[in-house]
Amino acid sequence: MQQKHTHFGYQDVSPEEKTEKVGAVFDSVAWKYDLMNDIMSLGLHRAWKRYFVYLANIRPHFKILDLAAGTADISALLAPKLGEQGGVTLCDSNHAMLEHGRGKLVNRGLVKNLDYVQAMAEALPFREHYFDRIVVAFGLRNFTDKPLALKSMFRVLKPGGQVMILEFSKPEKWLQRAYDAYSFGVLPKMGKLIAGDARSYRYLAESIRMHPDQETLQSMLEAVGFQKCDYLDLNLGVVCIHRGYKLSA
Repeated sequence: MQQKHTHFGYQDVSPEEKTEKVGAVFDSVAWKYDLMNDIMSLGLHRAWKRYFVYLANIRPHFKILDLAAGTADISALLAPKLGEQGGVTLCDSNHAMLEHGRGKLVNRGLVKNLDYVQAMAEALPFREHYFDRIVVAFGLRNFTDKPLALKSMFRVLKPGGQVMILEFSKPEKWLQRAYDAYSFGVLPKMGKLIAGDARSYRYLAESIRMHPDQETLQSMLEAVGFQKCDYLDLNLGVVCIHRGYKLSA
C-alpha cells in the first residue's frame, strides 16, 4: 500500500510533493554538489565512500546498480574494479545530477560498461534477480517511500546478492548538541555562500534528523526479506554502512 504522507525535512507532505521538492533541491545544488560535499565533510566523504566500496568486495564479472548515483563518486570507484563481463548501471531520479555524473566519468575516461537510467527507486525498471550488488550512497533518506524502494531493490537483486547503504545516521548522544549546531547553524550559511542556496542545505540537515536510526533501518531491510543484515557506524555514528543479503528467490 502506498503511503499517504511522508516527510520533506520537517514538513509533512504528500508523496507527490516530496518527489517534486527533492527534485527541485537537486536541480538547485547539482552544479556545486561535489564542492559542497568536500567543504561540509572536510573531505571525509571521500574516505567514507572508498571504505564503502572496499567492503562491497567487488568481483570483475559483477553487475552493479548504483542507485541514487548522483554525481557518480561511487561509480567512479567501482568501474575500474570490473572486467569486460561486469558493468555499473547508474540510476537516479534527477536528470541534472545524472548528467553531471556522466560528464565527470567521461572526463576521467570511464565510458565502458556504464549505463545511465533516470528512474525512481520505488519502481526500478529492471528485471528480477539481475544485479550482484546494489549500492546506495547518501540517497536513501531522499526516497519518497523507503519501504517500497527497499522492496523494489530486493526484487532486482540476484539470490546471493548484497545491498549496501551508506547514509547519515544517528551519532552518539554526547555529540548531538555540537552536531546540531553545525548542521543547522553552519551548513545553511555555507550553502548560501557557496551554492547560493541556504534552503536546500537546511533540508539536508532536516532530512538527516528524520531518517531512521541504525536499528530501525536494519529492521526495515529485514522486513522486505533481506537476511544477515548488519551495520557499521563510522565517525561515532554520524555515518553508517548497512548491509543485507538476498539469500534466495
